[in-house]
Formats: sequence, structure tokens, C-alpha cells
Amino acid sequence: MSTGTADVREQNAGAWAGHSLGERTVAYDERDVILYALAVGAAATDLDLVFEERLRVLPTFALTQAQWAPDALGSLGAFDITTAVHGSQRLLVREPLPVSGELTMTARVADVWDKGSAAVFDVEVESAYFLATWSLFAPGRGGFGGDRGASRPKPRETPADHELEVRTASNQAALYRLLGDRHHMHIDPEAAKAAGMPRPFMHGLCTLAAVTLPLAAAAGAHPADLVELEGRFASPVFPGDRLDARGWTGGEAEEDGTTVHFEVTADGRTALSGGRARFRVTA
Repeated sequence: MSTGTADVREQNAGAWAGHSLGERTVAYDERDVILYALAVGAAATDLDLVFEERLRVLPTFALTQAQWAPDALGSLGAFDITTAVHGSQRLLVREPLPVSGELTMTARVADVWDKGSAAVFDVEVESAYFLATWSLFAPGRGGFGGDRGASRPKPRETPADHELEVRTASNQAALYRLLGDRHHMHIDPEAAKAAGMPRPFMHGLCTLAAVTLPLAAAAGAHPADLVELEGRFASPVFPGDRLDARGWTGGEAEEDGTTVHFEVTADGRTALSGGRARFRVTA
């Protein structure tokens, strides 16, 4: 990247749109897959998620393997990594992940949205198995005259079809960070305070994945049969919090699957909004 191009991107966040973040190949094994399932709330009795003889891979495991891409953009100086936050996540599953092996991914900045006082960077990671998009909210990087992008979804007003309770564990963030996201704010009280939090808090992706397990059960599906997922991170969740999820099914014609729209609160605070999970349902 030339000095002139770097100067433009420093001044205009929109100039990052289309920027390639390169390619990476990562290796993992069944131990990583099992640790991930336990970290997002699988029980020891969920043998097809935690026992190597029957193992199926939770599709959201892919997000731990692709975390390098949004981190890479921050390290390039696109935004201030001390103030940027993970705004939302999307995942499209193309093929089930193998229980072990190598995963080759390419990444790029798909879009940059201008929210006025902030910019939102969409980082897209693609492989033969999935397409994942991180939306990163970067204060102070807006005002460059770009498109604002989609507005946040409105809360649903109809009664929910499902009301679910999810108990997070006091050590859940400590477990989840072993999968690759080692940001100190999820384990170190001083780092959390520096980030404006009263104590270490859960990874948003851990919270999102944890909710998909009971949502799948409510939809009559297996969590490993997730094919699409999205959600916005509205407020932090702390290890030990009780999550209350409300889900709405129906409204979408599907031959081989079911979709659940959902919202999640943590001790009365909206934690996830605009949630949508689609599962493949087989007879």
C-alpha cells in the first residue's frame, strides 16, 4: 500500500471498501471442536457435540477460525482498536465443517457505512464452507459522505412463540477465549475497566452461539444444522448472567428448514436484537 493511499484511508474511512485482507489457512482438530461446544454451553450429555466418536461441528465454530480477519483490519489502522466495537454478525453456512483438518479463507472489507459520527466496517470472510461478515462500529470514522446502510431493526410487538432461558457460566468467557479471541477485556478486570466495563464480559460471538442451542431445540432442529445466523450486539453480557430469549417462527415459506427470529435480554437489558437463525430440518 503506497503512502498516498494510506493517507487517503486515514482521512476517508470509505476508501477501505474493497480492500483485501488476504488469505489464511488454519488447522484444527476434534479437541478444538469439543472445547468450542463446551464453551458455548453444550452439556456433557450432548454426545454428538462433545464426544469424538459421534462428533458433529457447530457451524458457529467457523467464526473462531475466521477471527483473524477483523483483527487484521484493526492492526492496519482502519480504526481505533480501543474504541471500535463488534456491532453485528452474519453467517451463511455452505457445507458442514469436517471434525478436523485445514480451513482456507480469504477476507476483504466488503463495505464501509457512514453513520455520521462513526463508520461501520463490514469485514467478509469466505471459504468453501461458509461466508461470514463482521460489522465493526468505529467511533470517529464517519462523516465521509458515504451511504448510511441499513437502520437497526425494530423490536417485535407480537407475542413470542418461544420463551427460553439460558444460564451463562461464570467461567464461560475464560473458556471461550481459548478458541482464539484473546482480547484482555474478557478476562482481566483492569482491561475491562479501561474499556469502560465494570468487569470482564462475554464475547458477543459466544453469547450469539450459546443462544442457538436452545433455539434449535425449540425449532425441532439440531444446532449443527444451522444454515444462517445473524444478530446485533446491543449491550454486554457478563459471565453468570441469565439470558432470556424470545423467538418467533413462521412467516417464511420453507420446504426443508425453519427460521426463528429472536431477541435476547440479559438481566433486563437488550443484549441481542434483530436475531435470525435458520435451521435445516430433516425428516
